Amino acid sequence: MAKPLVAIVGRPNVGKSMLFNKLTGHRTSIVEDTPGVTRDRIYGDCEWCNRHFSLVDTGGIEPSTDSDMLKFMRRQAEIGIELADCVVMVVDVKSGVTAADQDVATMLRKSGKPVALAVNKCDSVGPTNPDVYEFYGLGIGDLFEVSAIHGHGTGDLLDWCLEQFPEETEEEDESDVVKVAIVGKPNVGKSSLLNRILGQERVIVSNVAGTTRDAIDSEFENETGKYCFIDTAGMRRKSKVDDMIERYSNMRTINAIERADVCLILIDANDGVTEQDTKIAGLVHEAGKAAIIVVNKWDAVADKETNTMRDKELLVKDGLSYMTYAPVVFLSALTGQRVDKLFQVIQDVNKQNTSRITTGALNSILAEATARVQPPSDKGRRLKIYYMTQAGTKPPHFVIFCNDARLFHFSYQRYLENQIREVFGLQGTPVRITIRQKGDKEE
Repeated sequence: MAKPLVAIVGRPNVGKSMLFNKLTGHRTSIVEDTPGVTRDRIYGDCEWCNRHFSLVDTGGIEPSTDSDMLKFMRRQAEIGIELADCVVMVVDVKSGVTAADQDVATMLRKSGKPVALAVNKCDSVGPTNPDVYEFYGLGIGDLFEVSAIHGHGTGDLLDWCLEQFPEETEEEDESDVVKVAIVGKPNVGKSSLLNRILGQERVIVSNVAGTTRDAIDSEFENETGKYCFIDTAGMRRKSKVDDMIERYSNMRTINAIERADVCLILIDANDGVTEQDTKIAGLVHEAGKAAIIVVNKWDAVADKETNTMRDKELLVKDGLSYMTYAPVVFLSALTGQRVDKLFQVIQDVNKQNTSRITTGALNSILAEATARVQPPSDKGRRLKIYYMTQAGTKPPHFVIFCNDARLFHFSYQRYLENQIREVFGLQGTPVRITIRQKGDKEE
């Protein structure tokens, strides 16, 4: 059974994201004193009284608007409300009841969901703020005075949420869920791909670069396994990042890479590998994550011939020469072409990233490799390799013990890595090799 879900809604700039971050205990949602910062649905985990549940932060609801972006944001909030077990409507005590608050309250009454009214920015403790009483006029749910900054009143609010949840059942094991981050520069189709995978408008898609700002988690399951897809903001060059919100977005993307098991590096089929693509892929490589290079918008490539895909793959691998281990998948998020093939590749590279090889098998390969190509020597002193063992996974990490680490030339290290890959595969994952000489302590 899925965890209970609480939706946090309200008009723009009342402190929804601040309350979301306070309740989850993480700065997941971007907080900035600007209306419309949150656009998509942002999910987070929360625990209260030993009960685990999910929170969803939504964009500010503007009931009457001609802006396409604000209409998209409202639709995202409506989906969040539909999926939730209960709803927390946030209002601002300093602004009083506004027409937008009344419109949001009317929308929530029609939803039929249990609603709590969180009157935010009640930052001082003591007697009830008299300005709170006018919010009873909205006529929805129970009222709670809260301070998203200090956490005042949030305990009572969470107690109310727990009362609305269905009875607790045995939780599912989440260890088999593969976390997949979708990364790339702006406008390569990250949000379109996520929506295509999920079969719904999970995130806002627009030709305007920078539409997605937060890292957005979406759970998905099919016959190949369970996944948590993380849609991220497009990362632009530092020189192009000129506002605080976009800097936060870049930080969220880096954080998404860190917590992912597999990264889908999206590249525009029309642009090929750009300088920014190499930098983003470099972040994934340095983080040691399993990686798949996804060439999107393949439907838009004109004059395709028999060898067009093969030639394009060679160009991609040449542009990302340090990631030749990563498989290349050509697809179209717009038409859905080859998207279904992505899941098995994700499972394969994740398995390789977590694979373990026995010490016996490693040393058998090592003996064959050193017999085929002798270790290098310098000034009459030859490198002697004693043995090799695997120290860890994610990515596979091998430790090689020798007589003198200074004799272990980089080219010979690369040769041994290629021998390991040739025998054991390890497709889609970087490999880490540590050289230790005689006398070093084995950890």
